[in-house]
Amino acid sequence: MIALITGITGQDGSYLAELLLNKGYQVHGIVRRSSSLERIRLSSLYQDPQIYGSRLHLHYADLTDTTTIRRIVTKVQPTEFYHLAGQSHVGLSFEIPESTCELTAMATLRIMEILRDLPQPPRFLHASSREIFGTPTVSPQDELTPVNPNSPYGCAKAFATQMTRIYRESHGLFFCNAICYNHESPRRGENFVTRKVTLAAARIKAGVQKSLTLGDLEAERDWGYAADFVAGMWQILQHTDPDDYVLATGTSHSIRDLLQIAFEHLGLDWQQHVSVDQRFLRPADPQALLGNSAKARQVLGWCPSVSFEQMVRMMVESDLLALQQNRT
Repeated sequence: MIALITGITGQDGSYLAELLLNKGYQVHGIVRRSSSLERIRLSSLYQDPQIYGSRLHLHYADLTDTTTIRRIVTKVQPTEFYHLAGQSHVGLSFEIPESTCELTAMATLRIMEILRDLPQPPRFLHASSREIFGTPTVSPQDELTPVNPNSPYGCAKAFATQMTRIYRESHGLFFCNAICYNHESPRRGENFVTRKVTLAAARIKAGVQKSLTLGDLEAERDWGYAADFVAGMWQILQHTDPDDYVLATGTSHSIRDLLQIAFEHLGLDWQQHVSVDQRFLRPADPQALLGNSAKARQVLGWCPSVSFEQMVRMMVESDLLALQQNRT
C-alpha cells in the first residue's frame, strides 16, 4: 500500500504517517518549501535512516502548485490519498478569508481533479471539520445535519466537503469525508487554545510566565485525541464502500474545564493566573457543536481511546518536560 499525505508535517499528518508506517505502508508526504528544514513533529521518523528515504518520502509542493502536485501524484501512484492540509485556524480565517478559501476549498477541488484523471484513482480522504455546521439547527450533529457555516474557514470546508460528495456520487470515485470535531495532542500548534492553556500552565509552574489572557471561557467544544482521529481516517478508507463519517467524542467541555484540569494537574489555581480580554472573542462563535459518531462506531468499529482529562494531562506533561529539557 502506498499513501500520499498533504499536511504530513502537521499534528494529524505526523500521527497518520506513524500509523501507516506501522502498518507496512510506503508513505509519501507533500511539504511546503521554507527557510527552515526542521520538522519537529516528524523528527523521530526523519532522523531514522531505515525509515526516511526508504519507507517515508517527502516531496516539495504548495497547495496552489497544481502542476507539481500532479507530477508528484503521477510519480508516486498512491493507493490512498489523505488530504489534511489547508489553512486550519478558524479565528485567523476572519483575517485572511481569501487565502483560507484558496487553500482550503479550491486546493481540494484541484487535487480531486488530478486524482479523477488517473487511470486508477486512489481512495481519497478529505479531512473535513465540524465547522461546516457553524450554527447548527440540531444537537448533536451527524452526517445528515444541514451545513450552515458561520466562518470563512467553515465555509471553505463546507465547499470542499460537498465537492467530495459530488465527485463520489457523480464519478463513482472512492472519495470520503472525515467530519472531524476538535482533536488535540501535545503536537497541537501553540496558536490553538488548548495548547495555549497547557503551555501556559507549564510555564507558570516553571516560573517563566506569570499570567494567561483568553477570550470566552464558557465556549464549549467536543474535544478528542488526535491519534484516535487519524485511526478513524484510516478505517474510513478500509471500508468496502465510500462514505462520510462524523468523528467525535460526543462529550462537550468548556475552556473553563480545560483550565481547571490543566492547572490543577500542576497544583495551581487557574483563577489566580487567567484574565479575560474581549479582543480575543471571535466575530461569530459556533454554539452547541457536539458530534454524534454513532455511524463510525457501528460501521467502522471506531471508538476514542483517550478521554479529555487524559489528553489535557498528557499535553501539560509534554509541555513541562520540554521546558525542563530546554533549561538543562
